[in-house]
Amino acid sequence: MLERLGRAAARHPLRTIAAWLLVCGFCGALVFGAFGTDIFARLTSDAFSISGEATEADELLDDSAGDTVTLLVHGVDPASTELSGLIEGIAEELEPLAVEVANPLAVQLPPGVAAPPELAALSADDGRGMLLVASSADDADLERATEILQDGARDIRDELGVTAEVGSRQLLVDSLTEISESDLARGEAVALPIALAVMLLVFGGFLAAGLPLAAAMASMLGGLGALYGFSYLMDISTNVLNVVTVVGLGLSIDYGLLIVSRFREEYRAALETVPAEERRRQTRIDAIGRTAATAGRTVLFSGVTFGVAALGLVVLEPGIIRAIAVGAASVTMLGVALALTLVPAVLALIGDRLIRPGLLTRLPGLGRVLGRLGDVAPEEGLFSRLARRVQRRPAVVTMLCAALLVLLGSALPNLRLANTSADAIPPSSTQHTFLTELREEFPSAAQPRVALVSDGTESQAREWAAEVEGLDPVRSVADPVERNGLWVSDVGVEDKRGGDAVRQIREDRPEMRNWVTGVDAHTADFADSLLAGSGWVALIVILGTVVLLFLMTGSIIIPLKALVVSALSLGASIGVLVWGFEQGNLGWLLGFDPADVAGVDVLVITLVLVFGFGLAMDYEMFILSRIKEQADAGVPSREAIATGLQRSGRIITSAALIIVVVFAGFATGELMIIKQLGTALAVAVFLDATLVRCLLVPAVMTWQERVMWWAPAPLRRLHARFGISD
Repeated sequence: MLERLGRAAARHPLRTIAAWLLVCGFCGALVFGAFGTDIFARLTSDAFSISGEATEADELLDDSAGDTVTLLVHGVDPASTELSGLIEGIAEELEPLAVEVANPLAVQLPPGVAAPPELAALSADDGRGMLLVASSADDADLERATEILQDGARDIRDELGVTAEVGSRQLLVDSLTEISESDLARGEAVALPIALAVMLLVFGGFLAAGLPLAAAMASMLGGLGALYGFSYLMDISTNVLNVVTVVGLGLSIDYGLLIVSRFREEYRAALETVPAEERRRQTRIDAIGRTAATAGRTVLFSGVTFGVAALGLVVLEPGIIRAIAVGAASVTMLGVALALTLVPAVLALIGDRLIRPGLLTRLPGLGRVLGRLGDVAPEEGLFSRLARRVQRRPAVVTMLCAALLVLLGSALPNLRLANTSADAIPPSSTQHTFLTELREEFPSAAQPRVALVSDGTESQAREWAAEVEGLDPVRSVADPVERNGLWVSDVGVEDKRGGDAVRQIREDRPEMRNWVTGVDAHTADFADSLLAGSGWVALIVILGTVVLLFLMTGSIIIPLKALVVSALSLGASIGVLVWGFEQGNLGWLLGFDPADVAGVDVLVITLVLVFGFGLAMDYEMFILSRIKEQADAGVPSREAIATGLQRSGRIITSAALIIVVVFAGFATGELMIIKQLGTALAVAVFLDATLVRCLLVPAVMTWQERVMWWAPAPLRRLHARFGISD
């Protein structure tokens, strides 16, 4: 089937290319707003919304008229004549709008009467600031109120020289969207030139190097078009956009690299036996067909494996996870389709030029280097020699590699989950100053890290607060305050230990109805929802991988080996993530303040485990396809392993280097969740393509050589009937 598909694309290259140009042109028109709003205008908040305990409590406490926008002023006495006049002017502008305004300067309290808690929360703790809050269910009026408050904040800054900022949920989304666009551009600016340089070293010419990049860009554009369509069915956040883009870009380059490399190998070999010029076109089409049947099969298996891993996430509750799942699966399938159709079509047109020595190979000195690093590996070389050295002591190499991976993952037991979308707003965000001032100067108005909510009596609420105050992570508990018929107490917790406090509070509940809410409670609920569905995700991913690898190899041992090895590699990458971010050791390198990072983002952990596994299977497919080719040809097991590694080692190393560069490029961005994800996946791919594929896998397969291709008799009969081979 794949050979027929490749031949069809090669026989009708112009039609194939024209079809893809139409698809990419339509997607580009959607993404950049030719038919209305562009994709960035359709992005939504990054809030981890799930139907958990904290969300239920917030809904019970919510007494606002709708969304809110807040003017924060700090550094001046609220009673000053200058400020009072400016605030009064702002309030007058808001009067015609359908908004509710909470203005502490508009309330006159009798002497000696304490301000109610809701009013006191609008005043700074040091007495040198105030908040003015406007709320409305009407989007147009709220937007106009935002403009009025922003103009007022500018006047206050100009006339009084104090801090005056405006904040709202929509302003935060807009700010993060701008940063997302910037991160996307920065990531591409870093990754694509380096990826091109790597492929120039592999291929020695710009045409061959540029083809995988062109396919990757088309895949990314198609993926963004798919996300635009999905935005009408589900919320698509800034994080979804960046995650899908980086994954699609890396995988598509890998697939294009593999197809182009295999074509050059097949075409050169064919021309040695069929040199006649009149048969050149047919020979090229035949080479494309064989490439589709071999490398194309590897690409298809790899893409399906990654797609299964991604779609396994749809069983989880959070909408952001489901959006990432369908987006990643879509861009992966697009990458596979492009590699199996567009790339063969272009090869049919320029195939002859790709097998000629590139321009760079003619440069003095560089040509010799490129000759040693070329994409078509010699029969004997670095990787085969490395494999044979490993095969002398396979058990020792296995234990040493496993020990090193366990050592890299030694920080894993200290893992602390966090919500970096709430904790680590980038300094470049227009909302950073507002949120920082709100948290430091108006703690009663800021969303608490942890809060107790109950519907009993005041004395019962006080008893519960007293019990909670004795817990280890808790520093203080405020007196209960009545809100919407419920009693609420804010809980002060030690830095970065809010999650521990939430767990301990929920372990010992009072008899009355009660809830625990706050930023850390939402994070705990989000983590619990992921944990509740993790069994199904693991079952889908493991079962899908075992079935696909079995259909490819006919062995039940190889899939089990792949699962164990991948678990070690992923554990090591998460350990590095904990060491680098939670413990702050990578702050100097990646430009973040460790004090702002409470832990590893709970979303990142989920995506690293699933996407990291999918990427590991990517390289597993690359090397297994070559080893199985040798085994099917009757080559002894050890020699098949060495030869398979020799023939795939350069492509695996080159592909891994490119994808590491892509992930590292996006790790230089400002959004903490993307920074963590890029770092973790870069580490995972680096470990997998070097330590795992070049040392651990050959070692394990060598001491398993007697049982490597084993399967029970019923499964052997099943594979003989349904297995997929070249």
